[in-house]
Amino acid sequence: MGLDDFVSTFAMYCQQRFGEGVQKLTLDANFTCPNRDGTLGRGGCTFCNVASFTYVLGSEQSIATQLSEGKQRLRAKASKFLAYFQAYTSTYEEYAVLQQRYDEALASTDLVGLCVGSRPDCLPDKVLDLLLAYQQQGHEVWLELGLQSAHDNTLKRINRGHDFATYVDAVERARKRGLKVCTHLILGLPGEDNIMHLQTLQRVLAVGVDGLKLHPLHIVEGSTMAKAWRCGRLLPPTMEQYAASAGELIRHTPRDIIFHRVTAYAKPPVLLAPQWCSSRWKGLNAVVQELARAGGQGSALSR
Repeated sequence: MGLDDFVSTFAMYCQQRFGEGVQKLTLDANFTCPNRDGTLGRGGCTFCNVASFTYVLGSEQSIATQLSEGKQRLRAKASKFLAYFQAYTSTYEEYAVLQQRYDEALASTDLVGLCVGSRPDCLPDKVLDLLLAYQQQGHEVWLELGLQSAHDNTLKRINRGHDFATYVDAVERARKRGLKVCTHLILGLPGEDNIMHLQTLQRVLAVGVDGLKLHPLHIVEGSTMAKAWRCGRLLPPTMEQYAASAGELIRHTPRDIIFHRVTAYAKPPVLLAPQWCSSRWKGLNAVVQELARAGGQGSALSR
């Protein structure tokens, strides 16, 4: 059995929506972040080194070149693709620049839409209206929001630069327009436990959300957390701890919520710890085993 047997996955959603598999093509459009450029702060969130989340540093390549190379790499897996603006904050730029880069992506053949990664404090109404216009043209559009935790003390501790109320405002404005929102959560942040993870999920569900991404905390080179880890002051979750926590959240999530991801990985030398995050499959298999043992998505809601 695989993840699809226990979870409403993004792959299943795309199969139903398009009649075939769809792959995300990760893009670096040379955007930055207000938490790095001095607007809010410098250095970014304490866990962040964006190189661990991207296939290549693409800012020196055009959008068209990155898309072409991504298609060649994934052509055996799919014939339709989504442009995923992932690196840093992909709504944090002048409106005309955003429109130009989104348009450049959608001009590529075989592209069926956009996934746009952003922060809750970087979503002016004009940008939401732009994304809505693409959706009204028939494109698949997902707004992916990094929240990580619904606890303001945690958000302050990790130097996030916004509070949960800012997230609530952004989601309400986006979903009022009919835009689909996928929220990113990190399990294992300093000071948090499984009870707090579940509280975050419940708060996110209460606001309203269409998709979720779960990530284990992992320590990457170049991050502030790397310093704490080297000093022995920070321990990321073990694979067993993460699988148990992720499984519990999945069991408390209604079946109509789409999971875009239930774990994540990074490659050495960027990845410092935990080593199980260096494998794409170890964490995923552990989560699947946990779901097989204790129940799949939504099962805790029917007890």
